[in-house]
Amino acid sequence: MFESVQTLIDEHRRVQEELSDPAVHADAARAKRVNRRYAELSRIVTAHEAWRAAEEDLDAARELSREDEAFAEEIPALEEELHVAQERLRRLLIPRDPDDARDVIMEIKAGEGGAESALFAADLLRMYIQYATHQGWKTELLERNESDLGGYKDVQVAIKGSSSDPSQGVWAHLKYEGGVHRVQRVPATESQGRIHTSTTGVLVFPEVDEPEEIHIDPNDLKIDVYRSSGPGGQSVNTTDSAVRITHLPTGIVVSMQNEKSQLQNREAGMRVLRARLLARQQEELEAAASDARRSQIRGMDRSERIRTYNFPENRIADHRTGYKAYNLDQVMDGALGPVIESCIEADEAHRLAALGGDPD
Repeated sequence: MFESVQTLIDEHRRVQEELSDPAVHADAARAKRVNRRYAELSRIVTAHEAWRAAEEDLDAARELSREDEAFAEEIPALEEELHVAQERLRRLLIPRDPDDARDVIMEIKAGEGGAESALFAADLLRMYIQYATHQGWKTELLERNESDLGGYKDVQVAIKGSSSDPSQGVWAHLKYEGGVHRVQRVPATESQGRIHTSTTGVLVFPEVDEPEEIHIDPNDLKIDVYRSSGPGGQSVNTTDSAVRITHLPTGIVVSMQNEKSQLQNREAGMRVLRARLLARQQEELEAAASDARRSQIRGMDRSERIRTYNFPENRIADHRTGYKAYNLDQVMDGALGPVIESCIEADEAHRLAALGGDPD
């Protein structure tokens, strides 16, 4: 159900006062949380003011039209303005995913199709990095396991945003990317020019802001070190710098060898482990939630084929939203915005329909 707008306006005032307290800024984690909430509430307050103003303009025009018919001509446009303002406010009142403002760790894994799947994994990595650049986000390659032909059997990248506004958060946009991505094209290894279908898997995890947020007992970890290897298994380092971390209670295993330092690989591995533990915790909560609260767009089934990239037709299609366009070449260069927006809009429409009602 909607919270009353007045309740949120009152909270906005309290959060604004909290931000003026030096003690808040002395705690970086707390300051980040408060700033995120303030940004979210500010958008609601602004939308509420616009809605009230549109209501007053329409009421005034109706009143004046009784004495002057010229004002009656303005009423249809003012009614449309009011409808737009109300719809915007209603969408902002949809309870947000609490992780929307978080950064993410993304893992891209080769699937069906062997070498071609690994090559497409590299193409997807480039697409997401280009998209992140367009958004003003930063990327950091955490781990990569290269294939013999230059693709990736497995690659992990951290993507970091800069806005405190949850609607502009990295997770808010990239959480819909998890699933199986299907590619149809003529592989570089195909001599007969035949079109092949391959799949590549994408996993997306919200990154933990502060290590203390997810408690990990050191006794629950099994840490192995070994020499890193490249394509074909050849050693690429003469020291035991690669790290494998096993979280015994859950069985989650994270391996890192991208850095030459064992310490750096261990730190990167712990970042990924915390993100996976947070995702596991959230999935357990989602599984216990009612169907009405679950997203139909970002499902829990990571084996679902969510999108097809058809190179011969220059076509991209999202199977969850029905989105289709013939600009695949541009999408692969990072123009992913409209595809992601179709997921956001479909998710919002579903949740809005589940809530119903008008703003207070």
